[in-house]
Amino acid sequence: MAYLSLQDLTIRYPEMSVPVVKNISLELQAGEISCLLGPSGCGKTTVLRTIAGFVLPSRGRIDLAGRCIVHVDEKSKRSLINLPTEKRQVGMVFQDFALFPHLTVAENIAFGLVKHTAAQSTARVKEMLELVGLQAQARQYPHELSGGQQQRVALARALAPQPILMLLDEPFSSLDAALREKLSHELRRILKACHTTAIVVTHDQQEAFSISDTVGVMRDGQIEQWDTAYNLYHRPATRYVANFVGEGVFVPGYLRGQAETAHVTTEVGSIPAQVLASNHPLPEGDGPFDVLLRPDDVLHDDSAPLQALVLRKAFRGADFLYTLELPSGREVLALVPSHHNHHPGEYIGIRLDADHLVAFKANN
Repeated sequence: MAYLSLQDLTIRYPEMSVPVVKNISLELQAGEISCLLGPSGCGKTTVLRTIAGFVLPSRGRIDLAGRCIVHVDEKSKRSLINLPTEKRQVGMVFQDFALFPHLTVAENIAFGLVKHTAAQSTARVKEMLELVGLQAQARQYPHELSGGQQQRVALARALAPQPILMLLDEPFSSLDAALREKLSHELRRILKACHTTAIVVTHDQQEAFSISDTVGVMRDGQIEQWDTAYNLYHRPATRYVANFVGEGVFVPGYLRGQAETAHVTTEVGSIPAQVLASNHPLPEGDGPFDVLLRPDDVLHDDSAPLQALVLRKAFRGADFLYTLELPSGREVLALVPSHHNHHPGEYIGIRLDADHLVAFKANN
């Protein structure tokens, strides 16, 4: 039985003609960390607010830890169950951290422990300070802390009452890129140490991948794919997910041969048909289909017969991301070690080295 279950959840605001969220269903197991990933306006924060109890859905049901916390009947549009926010035992961390400026770090963490005795509260605050590594800052005020430290205080405050579910809305959006990466790993460590089930909302792919066990890619109020980060990248279920997650381009492919000898030919090279991703049957028909090539599928090889023109390059430290023009005029991406420093206008040899195959109908 799932620890958290959303069933056919639809959310509509009165002032809007179309639902913000449409027929979403998903499940989390106890201790699982999941992420809702998508662009601004796709409905991911609305889902989070509905789970927390700030928004009432138009229809659907949410079950948490073996009990129903909200159920809106589709026919009557009437709320059959709507557990108040304060009774859902859900912790939430907001984008701006929402710390109390007049309280110290320790007092902020203790704020939600009103049902604890003084001794219990002191012990729990001490435990949280150790967990997030802020023992030395216990008596400081929020304005005396860095952005990363403030984020950890907000997390500790939300975890202190021992919620049965944690919800985090763009928790690193106000921090710089280097700090976001560091804290995303730290957040996962803390949540796993507490065995806390959690949902994180973000538009940052790397953040989602580093924090989560599973990720749901959202588009226009619906989940396009709910899967592991690996499968989203290597086995995207839809063209939208293929375009949204990671980098890549589509090139025409043709099926050649039959049975075990079948292969897919592209301008860059051939891929054995048997390495087709399990959720991607080849499109029917004799015409071309679109094959997804990631930058790591295209290798730089000076001895390769295929030469491609360097159009652009982006330095990434250990690698260059080259945008290359094929003889047909189509473009592909290639991730090349940075000691191969070629300039726009040069030609380099490339070959295909893909151990999986993802294909979609052409122009679909």
